Amino acid sequence: MWVNVYVCITQAANTLTNIGIKLRVSSNLIPIKMDKKATVTTRINELLQHYGLNANSVTQKLGYNTNSKMYKILSGTEPSFPTLVDILDAFPEVSPAWLVMGRGTMLESEVRPAAALRAKPALSQSVVNNGGVLVVTVDKDGVDNVELVPVAAQAGYTLQHNEAVFVQDLPRYRLPHFEQGKFRAFEVAGDSMTPTLNHNDVVVCSLVDNWRLLVPDDMYVVVTAEAVMLKRIRTRITDLDAEVILHSDNPHRRPYPLDVKDIMELWRVRGYLSTFLPSAPDVTAERLWDVIEALGYDKNEVRRHLDEDATPDATL
Repeated sequence: MWVNVYVCITQAANTLTNIGIKLRVSSNLIPIKMDKKATVTTRINELLQHYGLNANSVTQKLGYNTNSKMYKILSGTEPSFPTLVDILDAFPEVSPAWLVMGRGTMLESEVRPAAALRAKPALSQSVVNNGGVLVVTVDKDGVDNVELVPVAAQAGYTLQHNEAVFVQDLPRYRLPHFEQGKFRAFEVAGDSMTPTLNHNDVVVCSLVDNWRLLVPDDMYVVVTAEAVMLKRIRTRITDLDAEVILHSDNPHRRPYPLDVKDIMELWRVRGYLSTFLPSAPDVTAERLWDVIEALGYDKNEVRRHLDEDATPDATL
C-alpha cells in the first residue's frame, strides 16, 4: 500500500534545526510516495538492534523515567514527533531522513559537529530521586497494567524490581479509576498501619517521580534493598543526603529513620482494596481527644507518651 507524505512542515523543520538537523524545505507541498510497510517503528527496531539496546537501556539513554513508551513503540505504536526528536538527539549519527521517511542509510557519512547539537537538558536541581528506570508491563493495546506485588514476592521485589523478567511474572490487573498513569499494587503485611489498614489489604499506588513533591502526611510504599515498607511520611524530601522519618499509624510502633539515598522506589497510596468492613464506631478518635482535653491533659504530652511506649517496626 502506498501513501502520500507531504514534507513541508515548518514547525518540524525549525525544531529539527535547533538540534543540528537541517532539512531543505520546498516552497511547495511535494507529494512523496513511500512504502507503508517500512514503518518508523520498524526502523526504530533496526536502530536498537544495531546498537544492541532493548526497551530498558534505550529508555535510560533517552532520559525517560519509565519504559512504557518504548514498549508501546516496539509493539507497533507510532512514536510522537517529540519522541523522534529525542531519538535523533540521543543518536546524532542516525540519519533523520532514514528514521522519519526511510530514505538513504541509517548512519550519516559524517557525524554532525557536537556544537551544533541541542544539548539535552540536565536533570533539574529541584528533582530528587534515585535516577532509576521503572520497569512496567503493558497489555495487548499498549496500556500500562497494574502489577500486584503480593507478600510472598516482596523479598524478591527489593532485589529484582528493575528486572523485566521478574516484573512480567507478577500478577497483572486493570482496575477502575486507575487507568490514567502508572500504578502498582502492594499487599499489606503486619499491623504497622492499623487501624487505617489491615493485614492482607491491598494498596494501589502511583509512582512518585520527584520525591520533593510528595504530599506530607500521606501514606507511601517505600522500597529499599532490604524491605518493602508501608509508612506515613510527614515531611518533604529535599536532599538525597538527608534522612526521612517513616511513621506508622499503629501507636505501638515507633517512627523509623531511613537514609533517603537508600530508597529505590517511592509509591504514593491512592486507594486500597479490603475484605474488612468496619462497623460503626462507638467512640470516635475526635471524641476521645475532646475528652482528654476536657480532663485537663495536654494532647501533645499524651502523644509523646504513646510514642515512648511504641516499639520499632520496619515492615509493610
